[in-house]
Order: sequence, then structure tokens, then C-alpha cells
Amino acid sequence: MYVGRVMHTDLVTIAPKTTLIEARDILEKKQIKHLLVVDKKNELIGIVSDRDLKRSWASSATSLSTHELNYLLNTVTVDSIMVKKTITITPDTTIERAASILQENRISSLPVVDGDKLLGIITSTDVMGVLLEAIGIDRDSTRFSVLVGDRIGVLADVSKILKEQNINVRSLFSWPEKDYPGFYRLVIRVSAADGEKAISALKQGGFNVLTKYIQDLTPYLPKT
Repeated sequence: MYVGRVMHTDLVTIAPKTTLIEARDILEKKQIKHLLVVDKKNELIGIVSDRDLKRSWASSATSLSTHELNYLLNTVTVDSIMVKKTITITPDTTIERAASILQENRISSLPVVDGDKLLGIITSTDVMGVLLEAIGIDRDSTRFSVLVGDRIGVLADVSKILKEQNINVRSLFSWPEKDYPGFYRLVIRVSAADGEKAISALKQGGFNVLTKYIQDLTPYLPKT
């Protein structure tokens, strides 16, 4: 899945001379958490989040009276607090890569651009939603994991057993067991109606299937 398929294109943009009060009102009215700051050419020059605004509120409120604070917030503009070194991505960036960038930089949104042209924005909530949908967590299904060694053909062997039982795999992904080098966990989802049959067939086929958390996986590791 690519970012271009899921990004928000109904963008809310503001000028750099928008006041903090105006920016706050827009965020509240639109019920969003980020505002893209663009210049007269509609090119991205920064981004302001609700967190940036709240931080400005808090830092000013400690030393100013209510009247002074209101005056300040009505005169200070977003170009003084916006994040100027904005991390951007292109529409052909994968969802996985976008998730990695968000995590590595500890940010919650990424503007999507094509050269100097602003196309959209994607947030951490959007990315999480796509990933959850991809693994089928929102469906009526049974989830289990299969411990396998790092060998050619193991996925084909698992798939063959399920195919012979006429069981359709709704989703499948894997990750390495960091405490057990050379072993992987295949996390599989099938329909709830096929759950028990799938687990039973894989066990009969010689695979170690887990349906709950196990702290010590040593007894369940396959012989390679």
C-alpha cells in the first residue's frame, strides 16, 4: 500500500501570518491536529500542531496576565512557532516506510509532496488504521502463530496444509524472534469458523502452533 492511496487531500492550509488565536480556532472548528503553513505560491514552508499551540499558551501564561496573554496571542503569528524543517514524503512512499519515519522522528504527521507541490498529509492514526486493516484485526477471525526455522519453502509447506483443508488465509505476516536467532513467528489469521481446523491440521503436519503468550519458547522451537 502506498501513501498516495490513503493520504488526506482535503487540506487545511494557513498563511504564515495567521495569528495563534486564528490557528487555534481553525483546529477546533475543523477538528484536526495539524495545520500546513504555505506561502503565496501554495508551497509548504512549515507545519503547526495543536501541541505547538498549547506549548505557546503554557509558556506565555506563566508570566502574563489574562489581558496580556490574549493580546499576545492575537498578535503573535504562526511563523514564529511553526516547525520549518518539515519532514515530507512522496505519494509513492509505502505505508511501512511512512510508519518507520514517524516512529524514528517521533512525529505524528507527514506532509505528502511532489516536488514543490503539496498533495496531502498522512498521520500516525491513518498509518495505524491501514496496518490494522492489513492484518485483519477488524474482522471475525482466529489468530494464531507458527514457529518456523529460517529455511526455504517453509511458507509453502504451511500454505499447502491449509489449502488441503480448504482454508483461506485472511492475513499473514512474520517477524524474527530476537531471542532465538534463526527462528521466525508466522502470525496467521483465518476465519473464526476455520480456526480450530487450521490449528489442528498444522499440528498434525508437524508444526508448533501457539494460541497464547508463551515466555519460554525453547520447547516449541522446531528442529532445523
